[in-house]
Amino acid sequence: MERDLSEVLSEWPYEPGKINVRLIQGSDGEPLIQVRLDLGFLQMRSEGRPDGAMPHGFGSVLEYQEARLDQILQTGVDSPPPPPPGAPIDEHTADALSTGDTPPDPDDPDDPNPDAETDAGDGLGADETVLEPGAEGGETPRFLSPDDCRALREEALQYYHRYVALLVLEDYDGVIRDTTRNMRVLDLCREGAIETSDRRALEQFRPYILMMRARALASQALKDSESKAAILAIDEGLDALRAYLSEGEDEPDLGASREYQALKSMRDALVPKLPLSQKAELRQRLSDALAAENYELAAILRDELRMLPHTGA
Repeated sequence: MERDLSEVLSEWPYEPGKINVRLIQGSDGEPLIQVRLDLGFLQMRSEGRPDGAMPHGFGSVLEYQEARLDQILQTGVDSPPPPPPGAPIDEHTADALSTGDTPPDPDDPDDPNPDAETDAGDGLGADETVLEPGAEGGETPRFLSPDDCRALREEALQYYHRYVALLVLEDYDGVIRDTTRNMRVLDLCREGAIETSDRRALEQFRPYILMMRARALASQALKDSESKAAILAIDEGLDALRAYLSEGEDEPDLGASREYQALKSMRDALVPKLPLSQKAELRQRLSDALAAENYELAAILRDELRMLPHTGA
Protein backbone atom coordinates (compact mmCIF):
# COMPACT_ATOMS: atom_id res chain seq x y z
CA MET A 1 0.00 0.00 0.00
CA GLU A 2 1.38 3.40 -1.02
CA ARG A 3 0.78 6.17 1.50
CA ASP A 4 1.80 9.82 1.65
CA LEU A 5 3.22 10.63 5.10
CA SER A 6 3.14 14.42 4.63
CA GLU A 7 0.07 14.86 6.84
CA VAL A 8 1.57 12.76 9.63
CA LEU A 9 4.87 14.66 9.48
CA SER A 10 3.15 18.06 9.46
CA GLU A 11 1.46 17.21 12.75
CA TRP A 12 4.87 16.93 14.37
CA PRO A 13 7.24 19.57 12.92
CA TYR A 14 10.96 18.90 13.00
CA GLU A 15 12.92 21.23 15.30
CA PRO A 16 16.58 21.64 14.24
CA GLY A 17 19.23 21.63 16.93
CA LYS A 18 17.50 19.24 19.32
CA ILE A 19 16.61 15.58 19.58
CA ASN A 20 12.88 15.43 18.93
CA VAL A 21 11.48 12.45 20.86
CA ARG A 22 8.05 11.44 22.07
CA LEU A 23 6.42 8.40 23.66
CA ILE A 24 3.13 7.17 22.17
CA GLN A 25 0.81 4.23 22.65
CA GLY A 26 0.85 1.74 19.78
CA SER A 27 -2.19 0.10 18.23
CA ASP A 28 -1.50 -2.97 20.37
CA GLY A 29 -1.52 -0.86 23.55
CA GLU A 30 2.25 -1.09 24.01
CA PRO A 31 4.38 2.07 24.33
CA LEU A 32 6.38 3.13 21.29
CA ILE A 33 9.21 5.65 21.00
CA GLN A 34 9.25 8.02 18.05
CA VAL A 35 12.20 10.17 16.99
CA ARG A 36 11.49 13.00 14.53
CA LEU A 37 14.14 13.45 11.85
CA ASP A 38 14.37 16.13 9.19
CA LEU A 39 13.00 13.78 6.49
CA GLY A 40 10.80 11.51 8.56
CA PHE A 41 10.90 9.69 11.86
CA LEU A 42 12.02 6.50 13.59
CA GLN A 43 9.63 4.34 15.56
CA MET A 44 10.88 1.82 18.10
CA ARG A 45 9.53 -0.49 20.76
CA SER A 46 10.43 0.59 24.27
CA GLU A 47 11.49 -2.91 25.33
CA GLY A 48 12.99 -5.90 23.59
CA ARG A 49 14.55 -5.47 20.18
CA PRO A 50 13.62 -1.98 18.95
CA ASP A 51 12.08 -3.22 15.68
CA GLY A 52 10.21 -6.05 17.40
CA ALA A 53 11.88 -8.78 15.32
CA MET A 54 12.70 -12.23 16.75
CA PRO A 55 15.74 -13.45 14.79
CA HIS A 56 16.01 -17.25 14.84
CA GLY A 57 13.25 -17.24 17.46
CA PHE A 58 15.41 -15.30 19.93
CA GLY A 59 14.84 -11.83 21.35
CA SER A 60 17.83 -10.49 19.43
CA VAL A 61 20.79 -11.51 17.30
CA LEU A 62 22.93 -11.04 20.41
CA GLU A 63 20.87 -13.53 22.41
CA TYR A 64 21.07 -16.00 19.52
CA GLN A 65 24.86 -15.70 19.26
CA GLU A 66 25.28 -15.95 23.04
CA ALA A 67 23.20 -19.15 23.02
CA ARG A 68 25.32 -20.43 20.14
CA LEU A 69 28.49 -19.67 22.11
CA ASP A 70 27.14 -21.46 25.18
CA GLN A 71 26.49 -24.53 23.03
CA ILE A 72 30.00 -24.42 21.56
CA LEU A 73 31.56 -24.18 25.03
CA GLN A 74 29.41 -27.04 26.34
CA THR A 75 29.77 -29.43 23.41
CA GLY A 76 32.74 -28.23 21.36
CA VAL A 77 30.45 -28.24 18.34
CA ASP A 78 29.09 -25.24 16.42
CA SER A 79 25.44 -25.66 15.44
CA PRO A 80 22.32 -23.47 15.57
CA PRO A 81 20.91 -23.44 19.11
CA PRO A 82 17.20 -24.24 19.51
CA PRO A 83 14.99 -21.22 20.16
CA PRO A 84 13.75 -20.63 23.73
CA PRO A 85 10.58 -22.53 24.72
CA GLY A 86 7.46 -20.73 23.56
CA ALA A 87 9.35 -18.40 21.23
CA PRO A 88 7.61 -17.45 17.97
CA ILE A 89 9.11 -19.31 15.03
CA ASP A 90 9.92 -17.34 11.91
CA GLU A 91 10.05 -18.86 8.42
CA HIS A 92 13.82 -19.40 8.50
CA THR A 93 13.71 -21.21 11.83
CA ALA A 94 10.68 -23.26 10.81
CA ASP A 95 12.56 -24.48 7.73
CA ALA A 96 15.51 -25.48 9.88
CA LEU A 97 13.24 -27.38 12.25
CA SER A 98 11.48 -29.18 9.39
CA THR A 99 14.79 -30.35 7.91
CA GLY A 100 16.27 -31.42 11.21
CA ASP A 101 18.96 -28.76 11.24
CA THR A 102 18.61 -28.01 14.95
CA PRO A 103 20.87 -29.71 17.49
CA PRO A 104 19.65 -33.21 18.42
CA ASP A 105 18.66 -33.76 22.03
CA PRO A 106 20.24 -37.00 23.29
CA ASP A 107 17.94 -36.95 26.32
CA ASP A 108 14.76 -36.79 24.24
CA PRO A 109 13.38 -40.31 23.57
CA ASP A 110 11.19 -38.88 20.79
CA ASP A 111 14.14 -37.48 18.85
CA PRO A 112 13.94 -39.36 15.53
CA ASN A 113 17.66 -39.10 14.88
CA PRO A 114 19.63 -38.28 18.04
CA ASP A 115 22.96 -39.05 16.35
CA ALA A 116 22.37 -36.75 13.37
CA GLU A 117 25.02 -34.20 12.50
CA THR A 118 23.78 -30.68 12.00
CA ASP A 119 24.67 -27.81 9.72
CA ALA A 120 25.78 -24.60 11.38
CA GLY A 121 24.60 -22.36 8.59
CA ASP A 122 26.72 -19.30 9.36
CA GLY A 123 30.17 -20.02 10.73
CA LEU A 124 31.57 -23.53 11.19
CA GLY A 125 29.77 -26.75 10.41
CA ALA A 126 28.29 -28.75 13.25
CA ASP A 127 30.76 -31.57 12.75
CA GLU A 128 33.69 -29.21 13.26
CA THR A 129 35.13 -28.69 16.70
CA VAL A 130 36.01 -25.10 17.47
CA LEU A 131 39.63 -25.04 18.56
CA GLU A 132 40.98 -21.55 17.94
CA PRO A 133 41.04 -19.69 21.27
CA GLY A 134 39.90 -16.15 21.71
CA ALA A 135 41.77 -13.36 23.46
CA GLU A 136 44.74 -14.34 25.57
CA GLY A 137 43.54 -15.99 28.75
CA GLY A 138 39.91 -16.04 27.56
CA GLU A 139 37.66 -18.97 26.86
CA THR A 140 35.69 -17.52 23.95
CA PRO A 141 36.54 -19.23 20.64
CA ARG A 142 36.68 -17.40 17.33
CA PHE A 143 33.25 -18.33 15.99
CA LEU A 144 31.64 -15.16 14.61
CA SER A 145 31.83 -14.80 10.83
CA PRO A 146 31.93 -11.39 9.12
CA ASP A 147 28.18 -11.74 8.41
CA ASP A 148 27.53 -12.55 12.08
CA CYS A 149 29.43 -9.46 13.17
CA ARG A 150 27.70 -7.27 10.63
CA ALA A 151 24.29 -8.42 11.92
CA LEU A 152 25.39 -7.66 15.49
CA ARG A 153 26.59 -4.19 14.51
CA GLU A 154 23.38 -3.37 12.66
CA GLU A 155 21.32 -4.49 15.63
CA ALA A 156 23.49 -2.50 18.06
CA LEU A 157 22.72 0.61 16.00
CA GLN A 158 19.01 0.12 16.71
CA TYR A 159 19.71 0.03 20.45
CA TYR A 160 21.93 3.12 20.13
CA HIS A 161 19.06 5.10 18.59
CA ARG A 162 16.81 3.95 21.41
CA TYR A 163 19.07 4.70 24.36
CA VAL A 164 19.75 8.20 23.04
CA ALA A 165 15.98 8.73 22.80
CA LEU A 166 15.44 7.24 26.26
CA LEU A 167 17.98 9.66 27.73
CA VAL A 168 15.94 12.56 26.37
CA LEU A 169 12.80 10.98 27.86
CA GLU A 170 14.69 10.65 31.20
CA ASP A 171 14.11 6.89 31.22
CA TYR A 172 17.49 6.27 32.82
CA ASP A 173 16.81 2.62 33.65
CA GLY A 174 16.17 2.04 29.95
CA VAL A 175 19.45 3.75 29.03
CA ILE A 176 21.33 1.60 31.56
CA ARG A 177 19.68 -1.54 30.15
CA ASP A 178 20.48 -0.75 26.51
CA THR A 179 24.03 0.52 27.05
CA THR A 180 24.84 -2.53 29.19
CA ARG A 181 23.41 -4.68 26.43
CA ASN A 182 25.53 -3.01 23.74
CA MET A 183 28.63 -3.48 25.89
CA ARG A 184 27.93 -7.22 25.65
CA VAL A 185 27.97 -6.89 21.86
CA LEU A 186 31.37 -5.17 21.95
CA ASP A 187 32.79 -7.80 24.29
CA LEU A 188 31.40 -10.68 22.20
CA CYS A 189 32.80 -9.30 18.94
CA ARG A 190 36.18 -8.47 20.48
CA GLU A 191 36.51 -11.98 21.87
CA GLY A 192 34.71 -14.11 19.30
CA ALA A 193 35.10 -12.54 15.84
CA ILE A 194 37.10 -14.58 13.33
CA GLU A 195 38.40 -11.54 11.44
CA THR A 196 40.67 -9.03 13.15
CA SER A 197 38.82 -6.12 11.53
CA ASP A 198 35.54 -7.32 13.08
CA ARG A 199 37.17 -7.57 16.51
CA ARG A 200 38.18 -3.91 16.27
CA ALA A 201 35.22 -2.40 14.39
CA LEU A 202 33.10 -1.50 17.42
CA GLU A 203 35.88 -0.64 19.86
CA GLN A 204 35.84 3.02 18.81
CA PHE A 205 32.41 3.30 20.43
CA ARG A 206 33.33 1.76 23.80
CA PRO A 207 34.26 5.08 25.50
CA TYR A 208 30.98 6.65 24.40
CA ILE A 209 28.90 3.74 25.70
CA LEU A 210 30.80 3.72 29.01
CA MET A 211 30.16 7.45 29.36
CA MET A 212 26.45 7.17 28.51
CA ARG A 213 25.95 4.33 30.96
CA ALA A 214 27.72 6.20 33.79
CA ARG A 215 25.74 9.33 32.98
CA ALA A 216 22.45 7.41 33.15
CA LEU A 217 23.42 5.74 36.44
CA ALA A 218 24.31 9.11 37.94
CA SER A 219 21.15 10.76 36.60
CA GLN A 220 18.98 8.02 38.08
CA ALA A 221 20.72 8.42 41.43
CA LEU A 222 20.11 12.18 41.34
CA LYS A 223 16.48 11.53 40.47
CA ASP A 224 16.33 9.47 43.67
CA SER A 225 18.07 12.28 45.62
CA GLU A 226 21.21 10.18 46.10
CA SER A 227 24.08 12.58 45.40
CA LYS A 228 26.77 10.29 46.81
CA ALA A 229 25.56 7.39 44.67
CA ALA A 230 25.64 9.68 41.62
CA ILE A 231 29.29 10.60 42.24
CA LEU A 232 30.15 6.94 42.83
CA ALA A 233 28.57 6.03 39.48
CA ILE A 234 30.59 8.74 37.74
CA ASP A 235 33.80 7.67 39.47
CA GLU A 236 33.25 4.10 38.35
CA GLY A 237 32.69 5.36 34.81
CA LEU A 238 35.89 7.43 34.98
CA ASP A 239 37.81 4.41 36.26
CA ALA A 240 36.45 2.25 33.43
CA LEU A 241 37.38 4.88 30.84
CA ARG A 242 40.83 5.32 32.35
CA ALA A 243 41.42 1.56 32.32
CA TYR A 244 40.30 1.25 28.70
CA LEU A 245 42.29 4.24 27.48
CA SER A 246 45.34 2.92 29.34
CA GLU A 247 45.38 -0.35 27.39
CA GLY A 248 48.77 -0.43 25.70
CA GLU A 249 49.73 2.98 27.11
CA ASP A 250 51.44 3.92 30.36
CA GLU A 251 50.01 7.45 30.45
CA PRO A 252 46.82 7.89 28.40
CA ASP A 253 45.89 11.39 27.24
CA LEU A 254 42.70 11.75 29.27
CA GLY A 255 42.39 15.38 28.25
CA ALA A 256 41.85 14.27 24.65
CA SER A 257 38.93 12.01 25.56
CA ARG A 258 35.66 13.89 25.20
CA GLU A 259 33.88 11.14 27.10
CA TYR A 260 36.27 11.33 30.05
CA GLN A 261 36.05 15.11 30.17
CA ALA A 262 32.23 15.01 29.96
CA LEU A 263 32.03 12.74 33.00
CA LYS A 264 34.62 14.78 34.88
CA SER A 265 32.62 17.96 34.22
CA MET A 266 29.48 16.24 35.49
CA ARG A 267 31.34 15.21 38.64
CA ASP A 268 32.70 18.71 39.19
CA ALA A 269 29.16 20.07 38.96
CA LEU A 270 27.89 17.54 41.49
CA VAL A 271 30.58 17.87 44.17
CA PRO A 272 29.23 21.16 45.63
CA LYS A 273 25.90 19.41 46.18
CA LEU A 274 27.45 16.97 48.64
CA PRO A 275 26.90 17.59 52.35
CA LEU A 276 29.79 19.26 54.17
CA SER A 277 30.27 16.11 56.24
CA GLN A 278 31.52 14.33 53.11
CA LYS A 279 35.02 15.74 53.57
CA ALA A 280 35.14 14.66 57.20
CA GLU A 281 33.92 11.22 56.20
CA LEU A 282 36.64 10.89 53.57
CA ARG A 283 39.29 11.99 56.05
CA GLN A 284 38.15 9.32 58.51
CA ARG A 285 38.20 6.66 55.79
CA LEU A 286 41.69 7.80 54.80
CA SER A 287 42.87 7.52 58.39
CA ASP A 288 41.40 4.02 58.65
CA ALA A 289 43.01 2.96 55.37
CA LEU A 290 46.44 4.17 56.52
CA ALA A 291 46.03 2.41 59.85
CA ALA A 292 45.21 -0.80 57.98
CA GLU A 293 48.20 -0.21 55.63
CA ASN A 294 45.81 -0.22 52.68
CA TYR A 295 47.88 2.28 50.72
CA GLU A 296 46.10 1.73 47.42
CA LEU A 297 42.76 2.76 48.95
CA ALA A 298 44.46 5.61 50.77
CA ALA A 299 45.77 6.98 47.47
CA ILE A 300 42.27 6.89 45.98
CA LEU A 301 40.80 8.66 49.01
CA ARG A 302 43.48 11.36 48.85
CA ASP A 303 42.56 11.98 45.22
CA GLU A 304 38.89 12.30 46.19
CA LEU A 305 39.75 14.77 48.94
CA ARG A 306 41.76 16.91 46.52
CA MET A 307 38.79 17.05 44.16
CA LEU A 308 36.42 18.32 46.84
CA PRO A 309 35.96 22.11 47.08
CA HIS A 310 37.82 23.93 49.85
CA THR A 311 34.99 24.93 52.15
CA GLY A 312 36.89 24.80 55.42
CA ALA A 313 34.88 21.78 56.55
